[in-house]
Amino acid sequence: MARRNMPASVVDTTLDAAARSGFRLGAVGMAAALPAVIVASIAAARVALDVLTRIKPCLFPYRCRRAKHDVTDSNTSVQHINRGNITMFHGSIPALVTPFKNGAVDRKAFADLVERQIEAGAGALVPCGTTGESATLSHEEHREVVTLCIEVTAGRIPVIAGAGSNSTREAIGLVEHAKEAGADAVLCVCPYYNRPDQAGLEAHFRTIADTVAMPIILYNVPGRTVSDLLPDTVIRLGKHPNIVGIKDAAGDLARVSLHAAGLEGEQFVQICGDDPLTLGHRAMGGTGCISVTANVAPADMAALHTAVDKGDIAAAQAIEKKFIALHKALFLSPSPGPAKYALSRLGLCEASTRLPIVGPDEAARAKIDAAMEIAGLI
Repeated sequence: MARRNMPASVVDTTLDAAARSGFRLGAVGMAAALPAVIVASIAAARVALDVLTRIKPCLFPYRCRRAKHDVTDSNTSVQHINRGNITMFHGSIPALVTPFKNGAVDRKAFADLVERQIEAGAGALVPCGTTGESATLSHEEHREVVTLCIEVTAGRIPVIAGAGSNSTREAIGLVEHAKEAGADAVLCVCPYYNRPDQAGLEAHFRTIADTVAMPIILYNVPGRTVSDLLPDTVIRLGKHPNIVGIKDAAGDLARVSLHAAGLEGEQFVQICGDDPLTLGHRAMGGTGCISVTANVAPADMAALHTAVDKGDIAAAQAIEKKFIALHKALFLSPSPGPAKYALSRLGLCEASTRLPIVGPDEAARAKIDAAMEIAGLI
């Protein structure tokens, strides 16, 4: 296997890199699965860094934490396979809203939403993403929400912390905090507003990955950032030991195959970023969806992915038909206004958003209500 050169500054210790770059699969499972000679080498930390740089850390053959995905049977646990390797980042992954009350983060409502997602079978959680209104959270609030999510989740399912910025230095700071707080990975959006070209995008993500030993999931959403992370750039970045996947909201399903072909042999997860495309994305080889709709209907979105895992495409299609109107309705006005309105209809949090986002108007609310009725939610 080709040697991977990685500066010592990338990792705090060999143990840290092995635990974090390999989808944070857990020190206990790692120790149980690695041969004694490698365990001894890891104990020597930097002395054994040469071992780590010879292979991509996320391919270490240690055991993944098992996560429940079958909501109909609480005793059913499954390990999901991605090109022969177990991956933690799978299934319905809610892009959590950040509830507000009297203008501040509503910690109790947020904690209750996290518990609801875990009970419903979510595969992982994303705090402080786009749907979490990260753009209008202060840095202090951002860190507070990420930390709270990790504390409430308590290791039951992975936490993928939103940690993106159009400033590379600022993004590094958010990634460092997520690592210190105990997140399992970070979601880093393409820099917005300053419109970097492909060279700038690659340099941005590579600098983050070179600076912090943390699994990074790229986030490509051209409709919001204007910059589009093209497949050739994704493929180059995907070979970095700390870049482990992409959330793609470009709307081009062919990219799933392009990425897979260019990263053959790598454990690189591809996650859909657009609810209506979930089934197609899974069929192309995707592992899950970072979902807005899952905020409102967590059990149903988890059940859709469980059906796909079992090969029951008809059941997955039935769920999708039932929810396609809601997928669309949740974007009738700027997100997450509609999602928060829907959650308020369920009595789970207030509908309030932060300017410049305002809630849906009366016509949009009526359509959201109708879509929720079709889905059987109200």
